[in-house]
Amino acid sequence: MSKTATAKPRAAKQSPAEQIVKINKQELKLTNLTKLYFPKDKISKGDVIAYYDSIAPVLLPYLKNRPMSLKRNPNGIDAPAFYHKDAGEQAPDWIDTYDVYAESSNKVVNYIVCNNKATLLYLANLGCIEMNPWNSTVNKPDNPSYLIIDIDPSKKNTFDQVISVAQATQEVLNRAGAVSYCKTSGASGLHVYLPLNARYPYELAREFAEIVATLVHEQLQGITSIERSLSKRGNKIYVDYLQNSRGQTLASAYSLRPEPGATVSAPLLWKEVKAGLHPSQFTIFNIESRVKKLGDIFYMVLKKGNDLRHCLKNLGY
Repeated sequence: MSKTATAKPRAAKQSPAEQIVKINKQELKLTNLTKLYFPKDKISKGDVIAYYDSIAPVLLPYLKNRPMSLKRNPNGIDAPAFYHKDAGEQAPDWIDTYDVYAESSNKVVNYIVCNNKATLLYLANLGCIEMNPWNSTVNKPDNPSYLIIDIDPSKKNTFDQVISVAQATQEVLNRAGAVSYCKTSGASGLHVYLPLNARYPYELAREFAEIVATLVHEQLQGITSIERSLSKRGNKIYVDYLQNSRGQTLASAYSLRPEPGATVSAPLLWKEVKAGLHPSQFTIFNIESRVKKLGDIFYMVLKKGNDLRHCLKNLGY
């Protein structure tokens, strides 16, 4: 893996810690490239930018036309991260943005929309180790492209238990006649996606996700909870259906995560979701060879959507 970004540098003498690169006619200054973002793994900021430069053709379809929430780790994973949504005055004028009025702050938030590699590397240079897009696009902001069941364990759960919950989720969705796809969160859980192709509003998507989560919980009451409150769910796996609201974000497929080992949120084949699977198996070091071997096995998430009304009927609703 390259120690610096592979976008073409400008022909000039440059410091190993800095580069000025030109990407699709846009000039971008990359800074602090030698700073270690994953100290134990000896992975630098330059390595992170190089990863996003290389994975961009596969990753960008999952970011295109979607407002981004920014989680920044400019000093690496061992230092505190911070969050923001507004592009800010420092953002180059060639970056696409999307204005959203926020009632909570009574102001307009200028979201970055990551439509190209130059913007992706700009975000990585800001310290965005992970990429967090909306579930909907700027074209249909109130209609999600997919719904998500977030299988989120406590520290007391094993990953084999997480797998059992994912398998139960797939079984419920199969009964519904729904096509679904799974990926690792890149941290401790799994994400199950149902393509919707922006056919339904968030409210209906969330209602369906709640039904699925409830049916899964009824099957596995000993290890799962649908309680949002940490104190109420205790040491159980949270089957989270509340990610299905406008503005909610999760790490995209192929996104790095600021976790030890530089894990990646990796799309899975359902046949891989079985005992022995673990998120630590998918990292910055091997995800590209996996994509080269299997292709993008998640792409149908962005294609034809499920018929939720038909699915509800199949489940008896």
